[in-house]
Amino acid sequence: MARLLEQALQESGFSVSVANDGKRGLILAEEHDLVIADVMMPEMNGFEMIRQMRAACIKTPVLIITARGSVDDRVKGLDLGADDYLVKPFKLSELLARVRAILRRVRDADEIIQVGDLWVDTLHRKVKRGNANIYLSNTEYSLLVLLLRNVGNVVSKQMILRAIWDDESGCRDFNVVEVYVKYLRGKLEMMGRSRLVFTVRGVGYMISDRDPHS
Repeated sequence: MARLLEQALQESGFSVSVANDGKRGLILAEEHDLVIADVMMPEMNGFEMIRQMRAACIKTPVLIITARGSVDDRVKGLDLGADDYLVKPFKLSELLARVRAILRRVRDADEIIQVGDLWVDTLHRKVKRGNANIYLSNTEYSLLVLLLRNVGNVVSKQMILRAIWDDESGCRDFNVVEVYVKYLRGKLEMMGRSRLVFTVRGVGYMISDRDPHS
């Protein structure tokens, strides 16, 4: 199973190390972005490996794969600090999707995004311009991060509705987007600071430290 998963993950573009027992897995855990662990392993089982990882403040995310699929086992693994749980037998496509989802969450959680004198610490949800802290509502914050992750590109109002309000049908009026862009600009541009959020007429909005119209 380990060799098959190693091959599949490598073919999907991941760099992989294989540990043949829990003790070796514990040693390798801190050096990698993700651990995929079975529960039944020699030397040290997966539950104990996770317990020792978290006790040692090793924050590497863990995806458990196991034939032990009872609710009690799943709860135990998650309570010990696992990030996800996949019961055998499983489809390779599902495992790869869960790997990508975990890595995406880790990337998003640890990201510092900066444009000009504006920076956002997504791990702690902190926003600053220069030395000044900026306090945003949840919706304003989500809108800012969406624009920052598309820095230099135009984000349409429809894209914003889908991403922020989960509106696939287009039932909401674009006015709600305009209102929150206005709120966001007001907070980012306090005390005469330069504009960062620009309107591209008929298309949407973009964030940039340079005026795209100049």
